[in-house]
Amino acid sequence: MGVAGCGKSSVGSALAQMLGARLIEGDDYHSEANREKMSRGIPLTDADRAGWLGDLGRALGESGSRVLTCSALKKTYRDRLRAAAPGLRFVFLRVGLEEARRRVAARAAGHFFSASLVDSQFAILESPETEPDVFTVDARESISQVVSKAFAKLSKGGAA
Repeated sequence: MGVAGCGKSSVGSALAQMLGARLIEGDDYHSEANREKMSRGIPLTDADRAGWLGDLGRALGESGSRVLTCSALKKTYRDRLRAAAPGLRFVFLRVGLEEARRRVAARAAGHFFSASLVDSQFAILESPETEPDVFTVDARESISQVVSKAFAKLSKGGAA
């Protein structure tokens, strides 16, 4: 979890492969209306995200091991996902504003998310770092370092 540009998709894909888990790519669950808003640089509201979170919760509730990539920027969003999947743990990919802007701008041609939305994500981010089921990793590290740290922590079981 984390803001746009933190590496959720890359880390999630590698982590799912290492864990032998199904990858649930949060971006794939956005409605067409949400994608359109984001492509025009309009931030999503809590109401916009409600259906998306419901769909993610249903996907998490399916049987088998799963890795979900999604922003989960607010505690209420994380709590909704926790309710759908008891025992859920989060890896927070912490990245600074300038680095996130740079990364999102670099992928602009192939992604619906407008780089202008990075600031709005930081504005609504409620840091999860004090939540007991959250493990924080510096997203500036290499993907392999981030994945190794997350894998080591998650494969131990218990709290994140």
